Amino acid sequence: MIELRHLRYFVAVAEELNFRRAAERVHIDQTPLSRTVRDLEDRLGLQLFVRGPRKLHLTPAGLRLLKEARKIFIRIERAYRVVRETDARFRAPLRIGVADGIAQPKLSECFGRWSKLAPAIQLELTEMRASELANALEREELDAGFSFGLPDNEAIAQQPAWNYPVMALLPRGHELAAQAVLPIAELLAFPLLCCHSERQPGLSHQMRTIVQRHSTTLTLAGEAGTLSGYVTRIAAGMGVGLGDAGHIATLLRPDVVAVPLREDERITTFVLHKHQRFGLSNELQRFVAHVKTLH
Repeated sequence: MIELRHLRYFVAVAEELNFRRAAERVHIDQTPLSRTVRDLEDRLGLQLFVRGPRKLHLTPAGLRLLKEARKIFIRIERAYRVVRETDARFRAPLRIGVADGIAQPKLSECFGRWSKLAPAIQLELTEMRASELANALEREELDAGFSFGLPDNEAIAQQPAWNYPVMALLPRGHELAAQAVLPIAELLAFPLLCCHSERQPGLSHQMRTIVQRHSTTLTLAGEAGTLSGYVTRIAAGMGVGLGDAGHIATLLRPDVVAVPLREDERITTFVLHKHQRFGLSNELQRFVAHVKTLH
């Protein structure tokens, strides 16, 4: 008999195509995860993955099982929600995912104002990677999420929530740090740190789009996987950077200088939710409308 844990672990491996990342995602060691997937293949009597020297690939049977397993988890999640909502004494919370390590003041303001606007509808917050956010929204494990943007996905709606002006980030003592306003072309004459394109795809895409408008001869100083790591590298003099004013207010350290840019460039934060055939729930509609009041 196939158990739900078999399908849950299989979906994690099938979506990550990497046992280590899948194990981190479902919070177990890699060995029992691999053993469970092998057990699933044995019970089905077929091969779900082609295990190459560097990367996994799904077999046709694996691709079909992934599609069917996703449907099963969606049905389970819907049944769970229906049962909870049937109890009139319980108001189902809105499940919100926060990706990309977003720590902007407007995000806190959004949640704080919502608690006053709709105190009966609590928010359950979960921090995750951008790829996890997309998967969780598709599986209806989350109602909405915040991100700097995800790769195009027909199942997911992405709407601008708010934006912050972009500022230059420099190590204290840098020759440009004393300027009151900085032309972006002068900043880009120095090696620039970027965000990791897989860990933070939306922020990486927005930053690269801004840079491409002002430079064709950019020198890259490296990539950072987190915003805190980004600031740490700049403080250490490993490169200059760009950052939105919201995160600068949150993460700025005394060994990093933020200088306004002469150009009006902006970083946008998006609110995301899954497209629903019969429309969003009233609670989620209210929440999305509330988010847009924070422009």
